[in-house]
Amino acid sequence: MLRRADRLINGLTLGFFAVKLGTLLVNAFTFPRLKPAADPALSRRASVLIPARDEAHNLRETLPPLLAQGALEVIVLDDGSTDGTAELARELGARVISGQPLPAGWVGKTWACQQLGQAARGELLVFTDADVHWHPGALGAVVAELERTGAGLLSVFPRQDNRTLGEQLLTPQVDNTILSLFPAPLLRLPYASASAANGQAMAFRRATYEKLGGHACVKAVLLEDVTFARQVKGAGERLSLALGREFIGVRMYQSYPQSVRGLARSVLPMHGGRRELLVANTVLQAVFYTLPLLRRQRGLVALGLLEALAVRWLTGRTRVPELAEASITPLQPLFDLPVVWTALSKRTRWKGREYQV
Repeated sequence: MLRRADRLINGLTLGFFAVKLGTLLVNAFTFPRLKPAADPALSRRASVLIPARDEAHNLRETLPPLLAQGALEVIVLDDGSTDGTAELARELGARVISGQPLPAGWVGKTWACQQLGQAARGELLVFTDADVHWHPGALGAVVAELERTGAGLLSVFPRQDNRTLGEQLLTPQVDNTILSLFPAPLLRLPYASASAANGQAMAFRRATYEKLGGHACVKAVLLEDVTFARQVKGAGERLSLALGREFIGVRMYQSYPQSVRGLARSVLPMHGGRRELLVANTVLQAVFYTLPLLRRQRGLVALGLLEALAVRWLTGRTRVPELAEASITPLQPLFDLPVVWTALSKRTRWKGREYQV
């Protein structure tokens, strides 16, 4: 009986990695990457819009290179900051607007973005987070990709910049989720259910954005990016995705506790808001990744490591410290437990606000 159970678990684990490695192979050939723009003047069509709440520590590093991109305008919305965010952004050269009080039924970020969209003058509206790094030529590459695809929305997945062990324990899963579970050809289908997006960098055609009513169509949604992508497809518009690689990067969190709080906001919505699915998936992850390590099944452990290395190669994270992160993979489900525990709570806090989940 035990041998039969062992064979079943081993078979399921092999099937699991076959699907994920197969998806990665497909995405290696089909997932778009940003490319340099032939015409740098394309950037002049874009308004770059940054919602900011106590983001002075990030904007000090990320805003100067963003201002150098040649955009029509860069607007920072100060959402009740107490750390000098507005003063710093204004001093660096951005246009700063003060956020209005949060209305009932809105999430803080979606309300900030709605105000930014209303204030912008550009033909293209590029929403980006304060912790996102825009390297030289990035905005031109985004606009060029939007033009090439004819999309109403282009969402870019920035390259992760994990500098400490605490960040490396959790944030690499963001890349793994999209690249090993969703084949790019599937995401190009016109069905709203086949959608993905990353709210850290989203570029809209103004006509598409206004057709949807702006961020009002996702006003109460914590995981607004994927919902927005579905709304775009549902309205008959095209959705496009791309990897930021050398053009756009992000340092999402600066410690393990920050990573736990941040990822806990999105993990339950990613499971359709169903706690039982989140728990079941957590158990399965432990079976597929951690159990082979405990049972010294080197072949199965190697498959998990191969998956992690493939994700890093796809996203351009090939420095030695980045490749070394893969060694954490078998223990990843254990580091996920605080995220899951936090997500199972009825409420979550972020940026000083509390939300029902």
